[in-house]
Amino acid sequence: MVGRGGTAARPQVGAIVWRPGEHGAPEVLLLTSRETGRWVIPKGWPMKGKKGSAAAAQEALEEAGVLGRVGKEPVGAYTYFKRQRDRFDVCNVSVYLIAFERQLPKWPEKGQRQSRWFPLEEAALRVQEPGLSALLDEVPVKLDPPREAKLPQAKPPRGG
Repeated sequence: MVGRGGTAARPQVGAIVWRPGEHGAPEVLLLTSRETGRWVIPKGWPMKGKKGSAAAAQEALEEAGVLGRVGKEPVGAYTYFKRQRDRFDVCNVSVYLIAFERQLPKWPEKGQRQSRWFPLEEAALRVQEPGLSALLDEVPVKLDPPREAKLPQAKPPRGG
């Protein structure tokens, strides 16, 4: 994708962090941006030496303290204009799903953002980027049903 003035869109990675909500319907974690306070997903620049999925998981950890299972392939992408000090950059965000497992008590950007769980439909209405809204509308068909964790069975002692 090419931005204004013939410059290429800058790549970013993002994460749609989800969990089963009440009655099993998926919920998505949205954060407020630090600059404008609008609702967004965790996202950031690619990281040298990390695959996109690992970078998206790192962003979710730094921005929301979230740990979970991240998908290896992006579920989609969207484009937005990132406000810089003296210009806007066109960014293309590759988005990965993260199945929420837990939130740490402390993380690097705690206190700099608000976070809140939303039903998918409401999350799609809360975000301002049309491409992200459309992606959130498509996500339900891409979510795996929650898997029940199987606890290891105790093994009987040997030779006894």
